[in-house]
Amino acid sequence: MKIGMNMLLWTGHLTADHIPVLRALKDTGFDGIEVPVFDTSDPAHYRWLGGVLDDIGLERTIVALIPDEAHSPISPDAAHRAGAVEHLQRVIDCSHAVGGQILAGPWFQPLGVFSGANPTETELERCAEVHRQIVPIALAAGLTCGLEPLNRFEAYLLNTCEQAIAYGDRVGQPGFGILYDTFHANIEEKDPIAALRALHASGWLGHVHISENDRGTPGRGHAQIRETIAALRALGYDGWMTIEAFGRGLPELAAATRVWRDFFTSPEEVYTEGHAYIRDCWDAAA
Repeated sequence: MKIGMNMLLWTGHLTADHIPVLRALKDTGFDGIEVPVFDTSDPAHYRWLGGVLDDIGLERTIVALIPDEAHSPISPDAAHRAGAVEHLQRVIDCSHAVGGQILAGPWFQPLGVFSGANPTETELERCAEVHRQIVPIALAAGLTCGLEPLNRFEAYLLNTCEQAIAYGDRVGQPGFGILYDTFHANIEEKDPIAALRALHASGWLGHVHISENDRGTPGRGHAQIRETIAALRALGYDGWMTIEAFGRGLPELAAATRVWRDFFTSPEEVYTEGHAYIRDCWDAAA
């Protein structure tokens, strides 16, 4: 098991200004970080960042998004779907440059965009067509995939593990996987642990986000984090558990995720207490 920290707590684009935070995460005991790849204009920047992370000794996973309707895999406009492929190819180029291992995140539709109805068979198949093109490219770049279902207030195409399992079967590509997030499961699953077990049994579990019910400090809320970690250890999971917490530092992301108040006293609280809590839960489950 490896413990990671999603850098969206601080920024959507890592620079030299964040090196002290990276060193603090290493000193705390983190195995790696989750790098936001939102700006895809300069792969050389990510090669530089990869060198910095190599020097510090931090591995990395990646988080990516669909930026807008012009790059949406579910759009009825074929040009927009082609834009989605192009965008995700650029994400993969940058992710490879930084030395990423997993391409995580909800890269199936733009955040906060709704049709007012259930996802249709046509939308699901449009999306799968895009992802069938992208997954082999990611795998060739050394990346496995962890597509992240979101709660119904942020997206509508994929909300539950049951939907995600069916979508994994639809895509059907080696290297494809589904991300299990304790925050979203707390909202959408009637039994989050049973949903996790079903996802694992399906073979599609590819990544895990540890996120509290208020997206604050892990262990200070009521999301079933301890139970999730115990279940993962019992299932033989040996992948990443990456803390994801959000503040108000990124206005666009804060708006999309409905964050308009503080959920913790400081980022240091989140990562120090969060790391200790995950380690305690894992050790207690032995």
